[in-house]
Amino acid sequence: MTPARIDPAGALELGRPLTLDTLWQVAVKHRQVTIPESVEQRIFASRQAIDVIVAAGDAAPAVYGVNTGFGVLAETRIAAADLVRLQQNLVRSHACGVGPELAEREVRAMMLLRAQVIALGHSGVRLECVALLVAMLNRGVHPQVPAQGSVGASGDLAPLAHLALALIGEGDVRLEGELMPAKDGLARAGLAPIELAAKEGLSLINGTQYMTALGALAVRRALELCVVADISGAASIEALKGSVRPFDERLMAVRPHPGQASVAANMRLLLADSAIMESHVDCGKVQDPYSLRCIPQVHGASRDALAWVATTLECELNSVTDNPTVFASESGADIVSGGNFHGQPIAIALDLAAIAVAELANISERRVEQLVNPALSSGLTPFLASNSGLCSGFMIAQVASASLVSENKVLCHPASVDSIPSSANREDHVSMGSIGARKLVQVVDNVTNSLAIELLAAVQGLDQRAPLSPSRGVEAARLAVRALVPTLSEDRPLYRDFATVRGLIETGKLRAAVEAAVGPIA
Repeated sequence: MTPARIDPAGALELGRPLTLDTLWQVAVKHRQVTIPESVEQRIFASRQAIDVIVAAGDAAPAVYGVNTGFGVLAETRIAAADLVRLQQNLVRSHACGVGPELAEREVRAMMLLRAQVIALGHSGVRLECVALLVAMLNRGVHPQVPAQGSVGASGDLAPLAHLALALIGEGDVRLEGELMPAKDGLARAGLAPIELAAKEGLSLINGTQYMTALGALAVRRALELCVVADISGAASIEALKGSVRPFDERLMAVRPHPGQASVAANMRLLLADSAIMESHVDCGKVQDPYSLRCIPQVHGASRDALAWVATTLECELNSVTDNPTVFASESGADIVSGGNFHGQPIAIALDLAAIAVAELANISERRVEQLVNPALSSGLTPFLASNSGLCSGFMIAQVASASLVSENKVLCHPASVDSIPSSANREDHVSMGSIGARKLVQVVDNVTNSLAIELLAAVQGLDQRAPLSPSRGVEAARLAVRALVPTLSEDRPLYRDFATVRGLIETGKLRAAVEAAVGPIA
């Protein structure tokens, strides 16, 4: 990917509060990053505290990671002449990642978050170090980072070591999609590697930036899927001749969970002025199935949980996760060893996020079953086929959705309840937040595919309700799908259709089309 895809917003100033959206702009849209002068001053101030220790040589007091070994070797003093070599060895030895390569957006998010930690002014890292990291971001030089190898404390050591490795001209990077040695990639971008000074290797690898980066990008996607789930749910209600009455504002007021109220308001907006709904207003049906009637309660619970997770992640985006941490003041500096690198706050949040977003697919698959099952579908053809029996229609589309939902049930087992001692039992409790982050990414992918399947099935059902027309909001969704995917009049491989509608979801074009018809959706 080229770094020319720059967000129209101005450059992001490092050290200012980050949000899920600003992280997305840099990671996905390639928004440029700058280092304001006030941040440079903070970085200089924290570095001076480390320079004082270095200048004292072997007479300096022992400071973890500056003139000592690491982990269980913290009591081993390192000679002043070896402090640079110590940091280089740390980065090299910790680059032990395995498994698949992270996506470009995930690496970019890690790079920004690592630079952000340093910019907050408590790391004791030189400006040259963070400047190179920012320059690599802006010029599209992306370290190759394997996805596996972190236990989430003392930070995401292995993935972050691969990130740091590129700064010293070792390991591999991608530039414009091409994999090459880091030294070559830096040179091609007009950059040069640096030699790490005291504490810098430790500051680059100590923290939660792997799990936070993956988690934050996934949660932003999950929040968008909450809106898509409301749209697909509304389309299914129309196709199944369901009722809007369960979304009555008075019902929401007597159980005032905020997510539930937001979803119900969306459903009222999306289902307003529907000819299909008017056509069965006097039917004898008393209640809809839970998968239709309880959309606010289920989707709303997911929204509320994800809102808490987003708040937790945004706190972490702007946190210092180094160890030791430098507190500089006019009267001197204090260097404190602690545990801000521990990923437990993020690990628990990511486990909850996986559960919350998975429920959107869980209930969506049940609506697909309502659409394809002739015993439940209120007059739609069996499996939504044009010639049922000769054609199987959406029979296996429901099976595919069921498969994704079942896989999510395995993936939603919490990683954060596990721990395994490491570093000769010095790191005797770890968060496994990195595993939670990887699982969450897969769950979000699965939910996106499940909602794409429901949208296709619902739109097929809506076609069968013609000449009756759905509400403006649902019709806008139907037209957006039909502009790219024709009605299923004869059996055909549906996997391409699924991928097309997934793209409609992920680009935001589905939501945009619906909002153009009915206004903003909460």
